[in-house]
Parts: sequence; structure tokens; C-alpha cells
Amino acid sequence: MKSENNTLKAGSWRIALQHAKGKEIPFIIDVEEKAGKTVLYLVNGEERILVDDIKPEGDSVKIRLHIFDADLIAKIEGDKMNGRFVKNDTKAPYSVPFTAENGKKNRFTENPAAAKYDFDGKWEVVFTPKDDASYKAIGVFKQKDNYVTGTFLTETGDYRYLEGQVEGDELKLSTFDGNHAYLFTAKPNADNTLKGDFYAGMNGYESWTAKRNENAKLASADTLTNLKPGYEKVEFTFPDLNGKKVSLADDKYKGKVVIVQLLGTWCPNCMDETNFLAPYYDKNKDRGLEIIGLGFERSPEFEKAAPRLKKMQERLNVNYDLLVAGVSDKEAAAKALPALNKVMSFPTTIFIDRQGKVRKIHTGFSGPGTGKYYEEWVADFNNTMDQMLSEKI
Repeated sequence: MKSENNTLKAGSWRIALQHAKGKEIPFIIDVEEKAGKTVLYLVNGEERILVDDIKPEGDSVKIRLHIFDADLIAKIEGDKMNGRFVKNDTKAPYSVPFTAENGKKNRFTENPAAAKYDFDGKWEVVFTPKDDASYKAIGVFKQKDNYVTGTFLTETGDYRYLEGQVEGDELKLSTFDGNHAYLFTAKPNADNTLKGDFYAGMNGYESWTAKRNENAKLASADTLTNLKPGYEKVEFTFPDLNGKKVSLADDKYKGKVVIVQLLGTWCPNCMDETNFLAPYYDKNKDRGLEIIGLGFERSPEFEKAAPRLKKMQERLNVNYDLLVAGVSDKEAAAKALPALNKVMSFPTTIFIDRQGKVRKIHTGFSGPGTGKYYEEWVADFNNTMDQMLSEKI
């Protein structure tokens, strides 16, 4: 029999992570009974991520956050929770305290003041980390009265589904996908540019500025990573999830179109790309297609990395090959694939034709949270693959 203080009550919960700078990073979960089992969904705009590993642990409840090596651990007292968001795969301890209340659906203010500024549209953005070089992004927001959704696109990926509100002239957006917790705030300047703050996870912080620009563009994702001069192919040999060595030169891949996906189970953008590639592979493998996922995990030990990839494989219904390739470091990934000039991002996707030659390398991934940018990527991907799959050996 379950005790009252480790049973997660059904309904909506508002969870507020406590950032080190004194800010709340709020998000919503919906808890329900499904086939006699308690499950929940992480809710971010249109997105609902299923979490179905919820177990009592002493006087608390432990919520394993789907494919990520992370947990929400909390003590429940009726309609309230106090706990912490913990990542288990970081070198330094990672624990973010949170509070939660049942029956709440408001991410930010329950009854916000009327919106006095229209943030809707496309913005040219510059993020400035405290001790690092600035980087460019594109902000896309959809606003209806107080309610706003959107995301930021960068050259290495997007910030996925953001949801929030405009109260007066202040924009607030947040998201939590099980691994990343983000809060973005901004106010307009007198010249209609924006000045904002970006809070991430336990203590991450960057400032940002933006100006309206419907023609804002980032560098093409197909031009950022390249083969070194003199190379036409990539070569590698890594163990699969059972420890068997697999090489791109194996007979299984000869004469086929091969997609090589650099990924990590810690990477939400990789999750989005895998959610696209897995069903695409199932539908098109008989056309002469293979996909190889190269997993770069937090842990260097095969005994720890392989189970993480196995969990992702099962959760996302991945039927293509997954290999343990190394640790989650861009320099390590570049060393593992010495034909590449660099690795800027996870995911990075390499398109190889039937002759074994690299035809294209795509850096990052603009997922479904980016709307039309995702749709444009899907159209370009389908055109590229239809062309390559139609070619003869």
C-alpha cells in the first residue's frame, strides 16, 4: 500500500526550480493514471513528453526523466512538493532545489496585467555569456494577448519549445525537457530593441539583446563542418551496444546510402533528430539506407555508456545501429573522426552516398519547436535522400 507522502496526486502541477541567482524557472507537469500506472507529461507549449518511471523511494518519490540520466526527487505533502532536480552524469554535483503545487496550470503569473508590448515576430539576437564570446541567434515568437510561445535558433541547434507570457511590457519564457531548464526574460528599450536575461539550470546565465529583423539569417548548417582537404570519406570502428566492433567498411554498409549521426543521450536536440530519423529509417531501409548513430556519452566507461544508449534505443524505437564512440566532448568527437575539420555541435549528421563518399555534413538540428524552420529542414532532408537513394552504385 502506498503511503500518503510518496504518492503523486493526479492533475497539473506547477514546478519552480530555484536558480542560484534567485530566479524561478517554472514548468508544468500533468499527472494521470494510465493502465493502472501513474505517469506524467512534461508540458512545453505543444509538446508533451511522457515520463513513466515514477517510484517511491523512502518517504519521497523519484521521477526518472525518460531518456536522460536525471531525476526529480521530492517529498510530497498533500498538494505540495519540495525536492530537487538532479543530474547523475555530471562531473561536479548537480542539484537544483524546487517547489511544486498541485492544481496550478499557470507557468508564470496567474492573472497577469494586460500586455502592453507586442513581441510577436522574428528577432535578430545576440547572446553574451559572462566569460565567453557572444554568439548570434534568431528569436521567433508568437503572441496572442498575454500568451506567448517560441524559440531561439542558433548555429548549433535550437532551444526547443518555449512557453510563457507577456505581462505589461515584460516577456517571460521557460522550458524543461528533462535535461535542460531555461528561463528567458526581456523588456523593450526606447528604440524597440530588446534587452534580456537568460537563466539556465543550476547557475547558468547569459545576457541577450535583440532587434526586429524579418530577414535575419544564420550561417547555413551545411557549411559549418567539413572534410579536411584530401578527404572524401570518413572511417571509424566502434563497439555496438553488445561490445561487437562495427566499422563503416563492413559489408552491411557497402553500396548503401549511410547517414552517420553524432549524438548523445544527454542532448535534447539529438532526441528531436532521433525522433525523426527512427521512423524515417523504418520506412526507407528497404531502399538501400542505413543509419549509424555514434553515441558520445558523459561516461567514458562502456559499461555505463552502453546502457544509456540502450535506454534511448528502446524509448525512441530506434532500429538502426547505435555505437559507443566516445565521451561528450566536441574535441573528442573530432579526434574520433579525424577526417572532419571540427565538430561544433551535437547532433552533427553526415550524409554518405553509395560510393562511400561524404556528400553533405549538417551541423546542429532545428527541431519541431522551430515551426517552419523544421518543416524546411524536413523538405531539404527528403530531397537530399530521394536524390541519393535514387542513384545507382
